Amino acid sequence: MFAAICRRRLAALFPQIRGCGGGGSYHVQSNPQAALLFHSYSTTAVTGGPDSEPCPDTVSYLVSCGLSPAAARHTAANTPSLRIRSTEKADAVCALLRSYGFSDADVARIARSAPLLLTVDPDRIIRPKLDFFASMGFEPSKLSTAPLLLARSLEKHLVPSIQFLRGIIGTDDGIRRGFSRIPRALMVSLDNCMRPAVEALRRHGLTSSQDVSKVLVVQMGVLMLSPVRIGEIFEDLKAMGMSITDGRFANSFRAMCSMKRATWLRKVALYQSFGMSESEVFEAFKKQPTALLGADETIKKKALFFCDTLKFEMREVMANPVIMAYSFEKTILPRCAVLSVLMREGKINPDIQLLHALLGSAKTFSGKYVYRFAADVPDVVEAYEGKIKFEGFKGQDV
Repeated sequence: MFAAICRRRLAALFPQIRGCGGGGSYHVQSNPQAALLFHSYSTTAVTGGPDSEPCPDTVSYLVSCGLSPAAARHTAANTPSLRIRSTEKADAVCALLRSYGFSDADVARIARSAPLLLTVDPDRIIRPKLDFFASMGFEPSKLSTAPLLLARSLEKHLVPSIQFLRGIIGTDDGIRRGFSRIPRALMVSLDNCMRPAVEALRRHGLTSSQDVSKVLVVQMGVLMLSPVRIGEIFEDLKAMGMSITDGRFANSFRAMCSMKRATWLRKVALYQSFGMSESEVFEAFKKQPTALLGADETIKKKALFFCDTLKFEMREVMANPVIMAYSFEKTILPRCAVLSVLMREGKINPDIQLLHALLGSAKTFSGKYVYRFAADVPDVVEAYEGKIKFEGFKGQDV
């Protein structure tokens, strides 16, 4: 109901917003206050710093927004133009955000990452953007991760950018899904970033809007990349035998967008250091791109565990590379602890196919190995919850 009201209000204000095309002008007044706000964040890193003396009243107000005292002092010190002595306007901003569905955690996130929003006129600057995003069904929790969108011009940036994306993706649902994954992608310049990125996608083979749309929905962050980097990603995917017609292309492209080329090459080399060939790494990546997205130390820790503790060859592990995307502390170790308890109690055979047993969703694993035996072996619940630590399959010929 609320979103519908916002749509009707915006339809009256911005009649062209319904269509994907059209070049009608939007009679929305540019707000100098919002422009100054947006500009201030590009200079804060130069003018501010940890040695700046924060305003006590500002620190106190930020704490009231949910920040810890240390975070409040850091935020105030690194935003030298921020002064909140009278709380009337800041209270109005927070109240407005909450009235549009922002949680206390969302407000705290905004106060920490874009505190100058607390000093602007909420009705003139913030409310029109909230109406705009609400009319499209954007989630407040996602907007809170890119709060400076609330300071961008509707006429000059937000509406033209959304129309551009509509012309490619076709539906607001697709735009919402893409935005929810990388909210800050909507911050970049339409002419300097978005258009060149889309042109680069087309130049490298994604000639249909449907192909471009699929990539943008799964990885809107591509709009933040330079045409040169986009070209490198196409080259690297081609080198590993990935065709743009492959059904796995979009997800592989998505993963490559999230790292620099040097990072990609380093991760390939890391897996090779555990005995895998380059082609084996490539095949594993195509099956499960997220297997190469972890931090180097995390990948190394998992690989050493499988190779040194569980005595597997890395190529055996990477035959099902999804296992390398599991959390080591929250998934792999507790599951090993559960299986160890069950072996000790004679509920499962030590010659079980261990890697296969470790795979599957939390629901599948817990149903098969935890709740099934919980009545007879209460320790499996303790092990699954991490209360019984895995110390190896002692005396068990796994």
